[in-house]
Order: sequence, then structure tokens, then C-alpha cells
Amino acid sequence: MPEEFSERRRATAWLHVPDGRLAEHIEDDLGPGHPALRDTRLYRRVSGVDRHAREVSEKELAALGDPMATVFFQRNSFPMAVEEILDGLPRVADQPKVYLVSESGTIPPTDAPHLRRDIRFALTYAVRGNEADLLISTGANSDPRTTFLQVAAWDEANQVFNYYMRITPAWVWTGNSWDALAAASRGSGCFDSHVNGSVVMKELKQPWINWQSQSAAIRLDADDPLRENPLYQRVIGAENLESTVRAQIDRWSRARLRAVTAGATVENPDHLLRQLFTTTAVNLTSTAAQSAAVGRDGDDPLPLPMGFWLNNDALLDDLGIEVDATVPATTATLYADSLDTFGFRLEEKASGFSRPGDTFFAFVVPEAALEDNSVVRAMCEHGLISAKFAACALMVDFPNPVFSAHRARLMRYVPTEATAAEGLGDRIAERILAAAGQLTTYSPEAQFAANWSLPDATWREDFSRRITDYLAKVRQRITTREGFDDYVLLAESRRRQFKALKLHEFELTLPTTDIPATAPPLRMREDATVTDQP
Repeated sequence: MPEEFSERRRATAWLHVPDGRLAEHIEDDLGPGHPALRDTRLYRRVSGVDRHAREVSEKELAALGDPMATVFFQRNSFPMAVEEILDGLPRVADQPKVYLVSESGTIPPTDAPHLRRDIRFALTYAVRGNEADLLISTGANSDPRTTFLQVAAWDEANQVFNYYMRITPAWVWTGNSWDALAAASRGSGCFDSHVNGSVVMKELKQPWINWQSQSAAIRLDADDPLRENPLYQRVIGAENLESTVRAQIDRWSRARLRAVTAGATVENPDHLLRQLFTTTAVNLTSTAAQSAAVGRDGDDPLPLPMGFWLNNDALLDDLGIEVDATVPATTATLYADSLDTFGFRLEEKASGFSRPGDTFFAFVVPEAALEDNSVVRAMCEHGLISAKFAACALMVDFPNPVFSAHRARLMRYVPTEATAAEGLGDRIAERILAAAGQLTTYSPEAQFAANWSLPDATWREDFSRRITDYLAKVRQRITTREGFDDYVLLAESRRRQFKALKLHEFELTLPTTDIPATAPPLRMREDATVTDQP
């Protein structure tokens, strides 16, 4: 990769910025004192690196190898609307794929005429083969030439996503996947929510919360002009998008690991290991039940999402720990009563909208992010760490799959300087074990050391017994009022932590409750009880 880009690696990500808020971000995107932009040039502005937008040099432009650069910008073509992008791309059968998302989409417009709809299109386009080379996000209910327009474009030559946004009258290159990891640009601008250089779909799994899908439809007035939009007429369900996003996240993870393991040393091992020991991002998950349909009478079971109880995707699916994975279920009565007890409601302050009850799908909570788990898988595949090392780390405080302060403490033993790639996991384990001897048996270090001491032939079975016992205790407590109320409080604690992230863009993504915002953060114990987080 040319020096201009290798020094300033950054990723915007496939964003869902609401078009009504675009004007608020223009100055941030271009930087203070930016020059007047021309519609015949590509500009660059990497937040945290560039003070303001500047023209991309010919050398920089030639180095970009994604379809937006090769089909348009390098040919002095600057499409201003999504339709113009699609018209200029090669004709490929069944392309583009078009999807629809809105956090207020399941609320009938007649019930809330002043609600901010914030309906967006998400499009994917496979220019070559079956992989989505372009991922486009744009407003659906605004002028296509003035609403936001953002693109994540895969650069096959450089093995990164390049990120662009059109700010009328020009296009701005805002970095590539590596820039999300660089100190100067990490956490700046758009990358404060897309921190690992990859594309993002927060609501990744069924029922694909907030997306038009086989589980729910986005509601429109009968005379809504959006119905006549050719893109709207091509919309398909988000169940088709899930596999595409999974593939793109893994695509970057594999490319990233190939790059960092190409030599004998790893330059920034902490950049990788933080995706094992800490929560760098989250996905949102929920039950498959529509909250309004959960009856108040009777003991019908309501299974809560498995990702709330542990990182099942990593521990069970990726690392092969087999357990009795019967999903813990509460009763419909306990769930419905909790909505009254804790004052659940949907609120949007800007429009004055308020409605009692939960989100459209019941019990939305954060879970471990695919982008974190994907990097852990890739580290194991490339031999940086073993499956046992990954499992021993994830089993520290495992009932708290996200926002675990205990597990995060182990990051202090991860080297931050260039380190030999071979045996990296073993050397980190040695550091943790050396510290564990001076600490209590309840420390994260001692927990990891106990896990690491398990025989190589039986660690999966040992972890299986612990997880199975834990889930059995959860299944006992969840059908009691005290137990389920504890889990509601725990869920709200994790929602508050999610709301503090820039990834939380819309008020209606999560419910509002009467639980104080100042309530202490909570954690789950392995005995299935809930306590204050130390």
C-alpha cells in the first residue's frame, strides 16, 4: 500500500446517519475552515488526522482500487445521487440488493404523525463475483441529491474497505479500514462507532430489529410517495442481508490477520487482543416475539436471547464447547408485569412521542459483536492464539459477555510493542499466571490461571459442565419474580452502557424505563444471581 494511505488508516464504516441530522455533521466531516469544494474533485478528510478536507492527489487517487474509485473517480465522474451510482456501475444480474431500515418503522404513521421516520436504504452491489464490493447507505424519504450518501467499497488490491461520503457538491474519502485502528484517527468522527474498520449491521440476527424482513414490515401511509420510488419497489428482507454482512466482516478480519502475520512479529498485538478481552463493539439481539403480542395471562414461555447469558457464538459455535443449550425462558406474565413495574415506554423527545411498553420485539439487549468474535476466530486460524487460550479468556466472567470489567483487566498483560507472532498466546498466559500467584482466587488473573491449568484433553468438557450448571440455575431463577426482575435490571444496566456509545444513534432503538440513569452498573454471577459491578 502506498505510504500516503499506510500512514493514515481509517474507516468510516457503513453508516446509518439519519438524513434529518446531516447538516449537523457537515462541519465535523469537513473540518473547521475547510475550503469550498468542487464537484469535479475527490477530497480526503480523515478525522483526527486532517484538519480540513483537501484534494486527493493524483498518486493517492491512483492507489485506490475499489469500484467507486476505478469506475467513477479515476474517470472524473462524480455521481451525486444513489441512482447515478447504480446507472454508472456494470450491469450485473440481480444487482443491486436493496434493504430498508428505520427505528420508528413498525409504528403506524397514523399513530404518530410527527414522529421522525428516518427511513434509510441500504444497498449492496457485487461488481465482481458473489462478494458485495459496494455497500451504500442513503436516506429513503428525502431528496436523493441532498440526503446523506455514504459508501463502503472493498479494495481488492489493498485488501481494505475504503470509505466515502458525498457532501454536496463533492465526494470525500474518509479513510480505510486500517485508519480505524490507528491512534490518531481511532474513535474520531464517524469511526467512534465503527471502531474496527469493518462494516456494521447492529441488528444482525433474526428478527433483524428495525429492518424490513420476514419478521416485520416498515409501515408507510397508503399515499406515501416512497411507495413509487424504484428502489423501494426492489426492497427485499434483511434476512438476505445478514449473510452478506457476516461475509464482509470476516473478509476484513481475514485480510487483517494475513497482513499482521505476514512477518515474524506482530506490530500491535493489543489491537487484536482487545477484541478478545474487552467489548469494542456490540450487536443488538432480542426475542423473536412481538412485545404487544406477549399475553398478560397464562404461563406461556418467553425465551430470552442466548447472547444475553453468555457469548454463545464464540464459546459454543466457534470453540466447540457442547452444552445443554436450552434457552432460558421466563413467563409471559412476568415479562408483561415487568413493563409496568419498571415503567417501560418508547420515547422520542424531539417529536414529543411517548407510548407505554417495550420495543416492537421484546427484550432488546446488547450482545457480543460479530466483529470481535470474527477477529478471535481469525487469530486462532492464524495460530496467534490457541482455541484453549481464547476459551480460557472468555470463560473469565463468562456470564457477562459484554462490558466485563473483570475480563478487561487482563489486557494489562498484553504487550503493546512489536512482539514475536509465534507463541503469542502462551507468553500472555505466562504473564497472567505470574501475576495470579500474588492475587486472590477471585481475581480475573486467578480465574484465567485455573482455566489454563485444565488438561488439554478435557478443557472443553470442564467448561461445558460449568456453562450447563450456570444455565440450569438461570432457568430456575428466571421463572420467579425476584429472579426475572433482577435480569430486567441487568438488561437495563447493559442498555445504559450501550447508550453511552456513539453506536447508539436513535432514541427509539431501546426502551426508556423508570430505572434511574444513575443506578450502579450490574453484573451476573456464575450462580445466576445479579450484583453491583465492582
